[in-house]
Amino acid sequence: MTTPKFLAAASVLAVISTTGLLAQQSKGDVRTAKPINQSDLPSQLRPEAKIVKGYVPPKTAWGDPMIAGAYTNSDESGIPFERPAQFEGKKLADISQEQLAAMVKQRQEQTVERTPGLSEFPGATSPLHWFENYRAENSRAWLVTDDTDGKVPPTTPEAAARAAARARERSRHGPADAAEDRSLYDRCITRGIPGSMMPAIYGNSYQILQGPGYVAIKYEMVNETRIIPLVSASNNLPHISDKIREYLGDARGHFEGNTLVVETTNFTDKTAYRGSSEYLKLVEHFKPIGPNTVEWSVTFDDPHTWTRPWTFAMNLTKVPDAQGPFEYACSEGNYGMHNMLTAARAEEAEIKAAAAKGIVKAPSVQDPDEGEK
Repeated sequence: MTTPKFLAAASVLAVISTTGLLAQQSKGDVRTAKPINQSDLPSQLRPEAKIVKGYVPPKTAWGDPMIAGAYTNSDESGIPFERPAQFEGKKLADISQEQLAAMVKQRQEQTVERTPGLSEFPGATSPLHWFENYRAENSRAWLVTDDTDGKVPPTTPEAAARAAARARERSRHGPADAAEDRSLYDRCITRGIPGSMMPAIYGNSYQILQGPGYVAIKYEMVNETRIIPLVSASNNLPHISDKIREYLGDARGHFEGNTLVVETTNFTDKTAYRGSSEYLKLVEHFKPIGPNTVEWSVTFDDPHTWTRPWTFAMNLTKVPDAQGPFEYACSEGNYGMHNMLTAARAEEAEIKAAAAKGIVKAPSVQDPDEGEK
């Protein structure tokens, strides 16, 4: 019977050829399911991410602060989004470096312990080189920076009604009746913003490119490129008409000192993040805090969804260009989508066969948006 875990794994492995995996397994490249030793793990190739007090980045030839380069968020993998209950009443600044180091060590050990179960092959684990989040050196205890409670604020009644309407619409059909029932991520269209910047087990690289009047960000996951025009005193570029809605929204950027500030509007409700509406205004700050480190913070301003604006932040680590985005040929070989739909049809046949024998079997509980969270 199909399970949500199987479907999630199929989605994660959407670009991997089943034939290739079987070939790896026959060659013994895929481990059997047993505990993983630290000595088995791939070595960290990215440079140490150092924070330098009062760091001033170099300038481009046209005078903008230099932030271009290849980056990864792999070191931020495993950080709780909101403040854990054990730290109730504390702010991020209250967590000592010793406490953070102990947390990071525990998270690294938990990542290793989980890995033997991450495979589509019974009794085997996926090849270790698929995972980019081993030895993740987290920069903080949790992501939400709001010192009030470290939590995403409550949603509005309007947002609750919107979510209920969406649930009612989904209940009219199965989570995998057709490709259109799956998320835009499963369909190799987009992970949206900020989803495309969030850590996953692979595909965590970006390439930031700069030119006079523009910044572009190329995302490895789903192979998207976001173009950000820069606004200045001599180049005032208003947002496009609010009648036009885009998956990644309409971005405008400018530098405040050495920090790139990007305001994005004109989202479509098809790329809602944590239930956001099409009226979301997203404000990002890309602040260089060391030669290999950019702090990326994101503020959500959407009164149609949350009772107040809120912010989260994490660090991006600069890596050599050779470790930048790899090819992400998702649409060209979306085996995950094929497998999810095939598995759903197989489960339906199993339920029907069981019913013929007087046995009642419930369908799997699936979340078509699981890959975008």
